[in-house]
Amino acid sequence: MEGIINVLKPTGMTSSDVVVWMRRILKIKKVGHTGTLDPGVAGVLPICVGKGTRLAEYITEQGKAYLAEVTFGVTTDTQDAFGKEVHQTKPDLKQSDLERVIPNFMGKILQIPPMYSAVRKDGKHLYEYARQGLSIERTPREVFIYNLKLVKWYEGDLPRAILDIECSKGTYIRTISHDLGQVLGCGAHMSNLLRVRSGPFRITDSWTLEEIEAAVGESNYEFLLPLTAGIDLPRVFLSSARASAFRHGLPTNRNLVQTPTDGHETYVQVIEDGKLIGIGVWRGEDLFPHKVLG
Repeated sequence: MEGIINVLKPTGMTSSDVVVWMRRILKIKKVGHTGTLDPGVAGVLPICVGKGTRLAEYITEQGKAYLAEVTFGVTTDTQDAFGKEVHQTKPDLKQSDLERVIPNFMGKILQIPPMYSAVRKDGKHLYEYARQGLSIERTPREVFIYNLKLVKWYEGDLPRAILDIECSKGTYIRTISHDLGQVLGCGAHMSNLLRVRSGPFRITDSWTLEEIEAAVGESNYEFLLPLTAGIDLPRVFLSSARASAFRHGLPTNRNLVQTPTDGHETYVQVIEDGKLIGIGVWRGEDLFPHKVLG
């Protein structure tokens, strides 16, 4: 059994909990997730099975999309709804105020990782320092926001906004929420979050754990997608002879590669007879194996 499953992770479970659950249901040990979703966050969590686990790093690197609820006027120590309240005020804030600053958060931006995060500093996770009541200096990280759009605005003593966010890997949505509040001078935190896309996987095509369990009970494995479905990389096609060479670590000249691409990409999926056999990398005019799946 090998492939990728587009799982709709429920709130209350860690990503590791979903992996454990999937191992039990599928009766297979080789299962892994493709990037952590906090327990309080629901949404798309691609799960790799069998040889698919060797592709997790490529899936994790792909962009993400979220629907985030931001509550203004309240800050927390974790920048989300699960932390301790640090400050509260009733902001004099209008929808137009938020719309005015949103463009500043588009494109390439710098984020300071939150103290309650898994980022490491001097061999320890930042959350370990935070639990000791410590706040240490952190290096800003560069991320890219492809799209940031206001979907809905709610008036009130503590105004709320629903934001549609498309971003690069490593973006902290709760930090965007916190930073919006800082720029607007009233404070804010991320009060809810739903991941609607991870790489090519969309929430509209995801499977709940209950649906997967029911399908397995009926010996129906249509939820298990082929390995090629998980990677947003161009595809090149090799003959059986060149595929054998690829498996043995040998390069293939561009003239011997059957490919519909323009050849300017760096990393590509390598296909033989419709099956993904690995990830290749172009070096000059030759295609070298980068990861061989078999």
